[in-house]
Amino acid sequence: HQHPKMIEAIKAQADRLCTVAPIHANDVRSEAARLISSLAPGDLDMVFFTNGGAEATENAIRMARGHTGRHKVLAAYRSYHGATAGAITMTGDPRRWGSEPNTMAGVVRYWGPYTYRSAFHAADDAQECERALAHLDDVLMVEGAQHVAAIILETVVGTNGILVPPDGYLEGVRDRCDRHGIVMIVDEVMAGFGRCGEWFAVDRWGITPDLICFAKGVNSGYLPLGGVIISRAIADSFAERPFPGGLTYSGHPLACASAVASIGIFQDEGIIEHARHLGDDIISGELDKIAARHPSVGEVRGLGVFWAIELVRNQDTREPLVPFNATGADAAPMGAVAAACKAAGLWPFTHFNRLHVVPPITISDDDVMTGLAIIDEALEVADGYVDA
Repeated sequence: HQHPKMIEAIKAQADRLCTVAPIHANDVRSEAARLISSLAPGDLDMVFFTNGGAEATENAIRMARGHTGRHKVLAAYRSYHGATAGAITMTGDPRRWGSEPNTMAGVVRYWGPYTYRSAFHAADDAQECERALAHLDDVLMVEGAQHVAAIILETVVGTNGILVPPDGYLEGVRDRCDRHGIVMIVDEVMAGFGRCGEWFAVDRWGITPDLICFAKGVNSGYLPLGGVIISRAIADSFAERPFPGGLTYSGHPLACASAVASIGIFQDEGIIEHARHLGDDIISGELDKIAARHPSVGEVRGLGVFWAIELVRNQDTREPLVPFNATGADAAPMGAVAAACKAAGLWPFTHFNRLHVVPPITISDDDVMTGLAIIDEALEVADGYVDA
């Protein structure tokens, strides 16, 4: 927090040029776009800047529909893509319910992989991958793949469980998009820029999507900034016709200056490598030890600095510690676990029956160990709710 190089970059840009309309070129926007596209995989070499993640997913869908001339969008259950009208429609969790039925037309749901609570009754990751892709084939068949503009997914599902896709799944989605002329959109607002121990989470599997949505990670949240990284083929669709979108603050100089500084700090201080080290050498092993000690832990999963502890009342039946979308008294067990963390000096991130372990990617080894020790102790509260 308050990295001196970040603060200095923002101050220097404020002295030089605070704002300019997006129709005008400015050097820090160009440099931010150059740096971002240089880090992106494959031929993703253009950037459309937004103010945040929801605007990124909204404009990605607009690009996909304009590029393909198609209308339908496949979006997963257990997903979050933002709170604006189109983004919340694509969201596959209860945060969408309050906006219904006044939501964007054309969104079709599908189930993504989640081996621990498999919608496909899979026995392991390999079977989950195979069955999830077969399910996606069925959805494409009955919806008419020729009418589908895009498949959007979180590379690693964030708030809805830190769901790491099994090996082969992203490759399978990429193959189906290629086969049917569908745009593959990955939402890396949470997973990108180091959170998974890579610049982009897709790098872990060597996949090149058509569009990558990003936001807070690009400049560590110092100023509002997001965007879409665009493949050459999709960019070419708008070479001779206007893209039907735009934002007053797109490519804002102060925000782009902070992105340039943040990326430079990541490179100079080895932050991507540090995030990978934290996941591989500390968090993974320590969470395995915690899981072995606590009967309330059903599963731990994640990568980099992006992990979840799934809490249960019974490890054999996998009954969640609290029901789906629990409120009030039904949610009390998770509230008690969270309170125990706070009482010991750790602010927890909880969602449904999960405790997420997502510290700053710059956190020290010692601070990670301290935080995990607090969680270890707090889980004794959860153990008290386990069926005898």
